[in-house]
Amino acid sequence: MVNVTTDVLIACSLKRVAEYASDPDHAPEWYVNIKSVEWKTPRPLAIGSQIVFKAQFLGKKLEYVYEIIEMSAGQKLVMRTADGPFPMETTYLWEAIDARTTRMTLRNKGTPSGFSKLFAPWMSVAIRRANKKDLKLIKKLLEK
Repeated sequence: MVNVTTDVLIACSLKRVAEYASDPDHAPEWYVNIKSVEWKTPRPLAIGSQIVFKAQFLGKKLEYVYEIIEMSAGQKLVMRTADGPFPMETTYLWEAIDARTTRMTLRNKGTPSGFSKLFAPWMSVAIRRANKKDLKLIKKLLEK
């Protein structure tokens, strides 16, 4: 089982952080490993929306479809993929610290199957490292 949680304080309003982070079209701007996104369902983002993420992770090109399974504007976004050897659920949480500061939490959890099970402990380390880079980048972009 992989269960990685990271967070960052961003000197920006909760509304701005949540709107930016929850828009899949922005993902390639702040996710170091995501190269492009493609909508499989019509905009706007809603429960049931499906988005293809094309990524580069640990030297491999990956393509996976996330489906939005839970949304609460300005508070939480949960998406899940069931395809591939490593099904993953990603959760974004936003919390206003004050009018100009937001805590953004990024959580990835999943249960690898087959051969991938052997790499679960190592994957947790790699995911945590990538998430820290991603949150550092979104902080930099939004605090401009």
